[in-house]
Amino acid sequence: MSEIPAFLSKYLEEQYGCEAERIKSGYGKKRPVTLRANTLKCTAEEVERELARAGFAAERAPWYPDAFAVEGTEQALLKTELYRSGKIYLQSFSSMLPPLLLAPRAGENILDMTAAPGGKTTQMLALSGGGALITACEKDGIRFDRLKFNLARQGAGRVNAMHLDATRLSDFLRFDKILLDAPCSGSGSLAPKPITEALLRGCMRTQEALLTKALKLLSKGGTLVYSTCSVLKQENEEMLRK
Repeated sequence: MSEIPAFLSKYLEEQYGCEAERIKSGYGKKRPVTLRANTLKCTAEEVERELARAGFAAERAPWYPDAFAVEGTEQALLKTELYRSGKIYLQSFSSMLPPLLLAPRAGENILDMTAAPGGKTTQMLALSGGGALITACEKDGIRFDRLKFNLARQGAGRVNAMHLDATRLSDFLRFDKILLDAPCSGSGSLAPKPITEALLRGCMRTQEALLTKALKLLSKGGTLVYSTCSVLKQENEEMLRK
C-alpha cells in the first residue's frame, strides 16, 4: 500500500472523524477481481458457463446480474477467449454504479463527458439494449486511442467517440442524460499517481468546469450523474454545492 500523504490523512480525519481510520485501513485491503458480462455480445449466463469451463469460480453480484466476482487473477482472465472476444470487461464494482444510476434507455441522447477507457460507455450502451445514442468525449490522445480500441472490441460501434475536451462542446447541444465521471485525485483508492495538494486543486478546477458545462448541456428534466473515485468532500458534496 502506498503511504497516505499527511494532508490527505488530515482531511480524512476532519471530514470523517472516527470513520477515518476505517477508510485508511481499507486502502490496504486486496480488492477482488471483478468483471462485467458484455451483453452487446453475449448473455451473462453464457459468460458464467464459459468461466466455469475455463476453471474460474465466479459469483454474480446480487445487485447487478451482469457483474461477477471471480476467483483468479486479472492476468489469467486476460488470456481467455472471453476477454479477447470482448464478451467480458474487467471493471470494478464501484465503477459499474454510475451507469446503473443513470439508467440509459433506448432512444435517449446521452453524453459521457470523460469516457476513456470506455468501461462505463460500453456499459451504458449495453444497459440500453444497444439503442441509446451515446456521445463519448476524451481529450487525451493516448486515452482516446484506448477508448476507441475498447469500443471496437466491445462491439459498441454505435457510440460517437470524439477526441475533444467536453467543455468545448457547443452550448446549443442538449442531452437527455449526462454521465460526468470526473477526473479526480484518486483518494478513494490511493491511485498509482502520487496524490498531492496541487493535484487536488487542479482536479477541483477541472471538475467545476466540467460540471458547469454539463448543466448547460442537460435538457430540461434530464438526468445528470456526477461521480468520482475520491472520498474527499471537496471533490464531491462541496463541488455540487457550488
